[in-house]
Amino acid sequence: MEKNSDNAIILFARDPVLGQVKTRLNSFLDKETILKLYICFLEDSLVKIQDVGNSDCFVAISPGGNSDFFNQKRSSGISLFSQQGQDLGEKMRKAFVDRFSEGYTRVAIIGSDSPSLPVSYMRRALNSEKDLVLGPTIDGGYYLIAMKEKVSEVFKSVSWGTDKVLDETLQIIKDDGISFDLLPLWYDIDIPEDLKFLKTHLLLCLEAGLGDGGMTKKILDGITFD
Repeated sequence: MEKNSDNAIILFARDPVLGQVKTRLNSFLDKETILKLYICFLEDSLVKIQDVGNSDCFVAISPGGNSDFFNQKRSSGISLFSQQGQDLGEKMRKAFVDRFSEGYTRVAIIGSDSPSLPVSYMRRALNSEKDLVLGPTIDGGYYLIAMKEKVSEVFKSVSWGTDKVLDETLQIIKDDGISFDLLPLWYDIDIPEDLKFLKTHLLLCLEAGLGDGGMTKKILDGITFD
């Protein structure tokens, strides 16, 4: 895809394959419903990154290779690439390195587990003058990381997949004297309790005039929680 902006926003996502996404929901939902739910997460996230504006949109796919779902998105102006690296840190670092080498000066990465994430947070990250921006999650990780002009080396010695990710990353940032901004706290969807919270939150957002909840709300309306 032709470069149209100095900004790039990247959605890190898994290829939606039955039985291979959101497996921590298996105790609550059948695999077919989980797959449909995750596709809704993806559809809503794709809409949001395109709504950011003044940014070229990418999807970093895991596992790599051909994706029937994402290949259909190329026509909507979204570029695809495979995640490359041994762990999440290596994969994100490679994504930043490649985008900067293509001439982008501000790059942000978000995950696919926060379908309710406000677009305004992504815009705020890309408009920051600081070297790095983090969006912290309530479980000790982060939902967004953005960098300006160069890669800040914050990915090594981080315990990926634990509740120490944010603290360890912030310690590296402070030790290295990297200027940074923090976005408001938000949340990921990993376990059934998160999903229940999301359903309630999207309903409240609708009633408050803060959006219709997208495809995610529509499928959650049909899921009953005890």
